[in-house]
Amino acid sequence: MTIINSIILAIVEGITEFLPISSTGHLVLTADLLKIYQTNFVKDFEIIIQLGAILAVIVLYWKTVIASKKIWKRIIVAFIPTAIIAYPLYKFIKTVLLGNTIVTLYALLIGGILLIILELIYKEKKHHIDKIEKMTLKNAFLIGVFQSLAIIPGVSRSAATIVGGLFLGTKRKTAVEFSFLLAVPTMFAASAFDILKSDFSAYDTNEYLTMTVGFIGAFIVAILAIKFFLNFIKNHTFIPFGVYRIIIAILFWFFIIR
Repeated sequence: MTIINSIILAIVEGITEFLPISSTGHLVLTADLLKIYQTNFVKDFEIIIQLGAILAVIVLYWKTVIASKKIWKRIIVAFIPTAIIAYPLYKFIKTVLLGNTIVTLYALLIGGILLIILELIYKEKKHHIDKIEKMTLKNAFLIGVFQSLAIIPGVSRSAATIVGGLFLGTKRKTAVEFSFLLAVPTMFAASAFDILKSDFSAYDTNEYLTMTVGFIGAFIVAILAIKFFLNFIKNHTFIPFGVYRIIIAILFWFFIIR
């Protein structure tokens, strides 16, 4: 992998990790376009750039989280379903699902359609939950169940949690912010588990440089993406993201797969 490739993948990760369009799906499709094959180094590189994206959330929200035990309780409760489901399926996810372009495209397409349908029937009301602290532990757990669907590449962890939040009567901004915060333990646990199973000592100086560039790039771009997303949803629905998912899935199918 070249430095240019690492920058491209870092930008893709930073932009897509917190938008409801699937970072994993976009990394798979981008790697296909760049003719980057799923070697051990590429898999470890993707872990590192995900950590860069996690750091962006920590930097932006650490004061909010530290100041509220109620928020942490809800984040932990929401994380439980994913941990229960993902751990026993780890090998299947890594060997069968990840890197599967066909699965990714179907998930992007179906997820886009569902996102549009939900927005067409969703009406934000005054009594809807406007703060994470007001969310019940039951709802937090159920949002975590939605998040667990994201073990399928292309589903999008962000989209799954946001859809879950909206479905359970949470306002858009609150659903999005909870999705950001829930990403921290979810992505950190997944990354830590992968790191324990990887041999980072096997890489040379150039490969470490490539990882460093990717980490920094993903961190910077993720901060910008988070700020953009929060401003965007103030006056827009999630329909444009649903349309985008459908378009990218169809284009990739006809011009790359076929």
